[in-house]
Amino acid sequence: MKNFHRNLLVLLAAALCALCVYQWHDQIVQRQSINALNQLVYTRDADIQKYTNSLATLDRQVAQFDVQLTDYKNTVQTNAELIATQKRELTRLQFITADLTNQVAHYKQAVATLEARLKEAAAGIEKQNTAIKDLAAQRDDLVTKYNAEVKDRNDVVTKYNALVDQIKKAQAAQDKNAGSN
Repeated sequence: MKNFHRNLLVLLAAALCALCVYQWHDQIVQRQSINALNQLVYTRDADIQKYTNSLATLDRQVAQFDVQLTDYKNTVQTNAELIATQKRELTRLQFITADLTNQVAHYKQAVATLEARLKEAAAGIEKQNTAIKDLAAQRDDLVTKYNAEVKDRNDVVTKYNALVDQIKKAQAAQDKNAGSN
């Protein structure tokens, strides 16, 4: 009987463990369902909040569009007045343009005359530049010839000095020979 009680106790403990495992599994399934429902509620609340914010934004945009429309109407009226003013100014400027066109024609004539004179002056300057270049070339040739002549003269002087030294040495040698006799 001792074994019977022990086996019964083991069997009851195993059944109790199985019951605990079943309850845990059932609670896990229930919690997952609750979490899914909570997520669904959260998503729905977020969508509602988003749509509410969107409606508020749209209301503000409609109010801004009304203000802009009023501004545009005022701008159209101002532009119409400005166009009328500009048409009057355009007519006035056309008369001024005609007068200035005549002045430009006179200036063009003056510019043409000045250009002709400048061309003549440029031709004179070109002639002067050519003459200066020729003169510079002649000067360079003269300087080259002068330098060559100076070099020749310096060579003659060097030879003369060498000859004078030889004569002095010869006289000194003669004076020595005459003094020793």
